[in-house]
Amino acid sequence: MLAAALRGSDAALALLMIGFVAAAMLLARNLRLLVEWARQPVGTPPPQGEGLWGTVFAEIGERLQRECDVKEKLSAELARFQHAAQAMPDGVLYLDEDDAIEWMNPMAEQHFGLDRRKDLRSPLPNLVRQPEFAAYLASRDYSEPLVLHALRRRDGTLQVLVIPFAGKQRMVLSRDVSQLERLENVRRDFVANVSHEMRTPLTVVGGFLETLIDGLDDFSREDVIHFLTLASEQSTRMQRLIEELLTLSALETGAPAQIDDEPVDAVGLVREVAAEAELLSAGRHTLSLVVEGEAALLGSRKELHSAFSNLASNAVRYTPAGGHIEIGWRAGLECGEYWVRDDGIGIDPAHIPRLTERFYRVDRGRSRETGGTGLGLAIVKHIVTRHQGELVIESELGKGSRFAMRFPAPRLRMQRP
Repeated sequence: MLAAALRGSDAALALLMIGFVAAAMLLARNLRLLVEWARQPVGTPPPQGEGLWGTVFAEIGERLQRECDVKEKLSAELARFQHAAQAMPDGVLYLDEDDAIEWMNPMAEQHFGLDRRKDLRSPLPNLVRQPEFAAYLASRDYSEPLVLHALRRRDGTLQVLVIPFAGKQRMVLSRDVSQLERLENVRRDFVANVSHEMRTPLTVVGGFLETLIDGLDDFSREDVIHFLTLASEQSTRMQRLIEELLTLSALETGAPAQIDDEPVDAVGLVREVAAEAELLSAGRHTLSLVVEGEAALLGSRKELHSAFSNLASNAVRYTPAGGHIEIGWRAGLECGEYWVRDDGIGIDPAHIPRLTERFYRVDRGRSRETGGTGLGLAIVKHIVTRHQGELVIESELGKGSRFAMRFPAPRLRMQRP
């Protein structure tokens, strides 16, 4: 019996060992499958396992698939953010804690004169060598933006703002404010010019009135009339200045973008303007009228009359007595042209590009003597632009000037005989 028992235990031990070996082989096989699967590209289906190993493979596969989906979603969001940053009109740079550039968009490259192929991972203060910028970046006080002028490889003005984020990282935002700065300068010049233009006639009027109030009985009737006439002239000048300021303001801000295209009798309008110029000249000049081609000009009669008469009255004011002024209209297949030519003192070509600026004068003293406000050509420029035309100025010192308004063919309605 003892021998039989020993033989039974040996058989059981042998069976147990066989079971362990089989389990180890199965474990090794499944581990090998797991290792081989791990070496495959992301997204490869999990291997087929039996029993508990099948469940393990399925759980790991689902977990990896969820993580893969999250990663793809985050990558898509990051790509969308980068595309948006690339298209921003402002410059954007990301700096690490050592001020080295981690990322930049094309506008930042343009603003700071950088090159992403060479300048990534480089400290930004080493590339933008302006002391005020380096001091601003190191100050850690970014409550107010910094204004930079004339950076390398570009002219103009930048407004720079630094925003800390993610610990010690920072985002640098840059915006080109050159146009805003120019507009602000124009605004300041405009206010200064208006103040100056109003101060002179007001001083004259106030001086005459004060003189008469203090000593009316000390002056003869002729002197009083003379003082009041001069005061009236200055008052008329101020009134003309205010009217032209209102006209210019309406053209720049209040006027609709599209004008009513009413057919205007161009020849009749030119004849009317010529008659007004004749009255303004009062025989001091020789005026001639040239008309070539009958046509209706589509646009605003009020605005066209203002522009036409501005050019004609300027010629009368700035042409010395005895000079000749020609007012003309030509209608052709390609364009319509209204012009005023004189044989006066002319204008230096260097001044011509700025003649349509508000209050710009070639000779300030002479302009005031003739009653000019410095706004007439600015008004003409706006009107001709609203009618899709162009203002052409030709002049030569000592030989006179020619101002022409040219309108495109679609603005004309030819009148057939």
